[in-house]
Amino acid sequence: QVQLVESGGGSVQSGGSLRLSCAASGFTYSRACMAWFRQAPGKEREGVASISYDNTPRYADSVKGRFTISRDNAQNTLYLQMNNLKPEDTAMYYCAARLGAPSCPPMWAAFFGSWGQGTQVTVSS
Repeated sequence: QVQLVESGGGSVQSGGSLRLSCAASGFTYSRACMAWFRQAPGKEREGVASISYDNTPRYADSVKGRFTISRDNAQNTLYLQMNNLKPEDTAMYYCAARLGAPSCPPMWAAFFGSWGQGTQVTVSS
C-alpha cells in the first residue's frame, strides 16, 4: 500500500524558511519520480518541484533560486527546503509520486498517481 506522509508545514513571516519532509512507503522509492505540488484556495494544484531517481531536479519558475528539492533513497524520504518565503507561497503542499518512472514527466498533476494528505504552509507579510 502506497503511503506518502508530509510534515514540516507551519506559519512563518515573509522572508522566513521552512523544510518540508515526505516519508514514503509501499513502493520502490528509488525508482519513482517524486514531486511537490501546492494548491492555494480557489486555485488549481500546481507543480513546485520534481526530482528524478538520479537527483535531477526541476523547478517552477516562481520558486527557482528559493526552493531546493532533494531525496534520500536510503531513508525513502523527500524534502523541500523553502527559503525567502513570500505570501504568495501560502498553500497546502502535497508530496506526489509517479511510480516506476525514474525520469520525471512535466509537472502536471495528472501524471502523478500517488499523493499525500498535504501540509499547510502560511506566509504572512
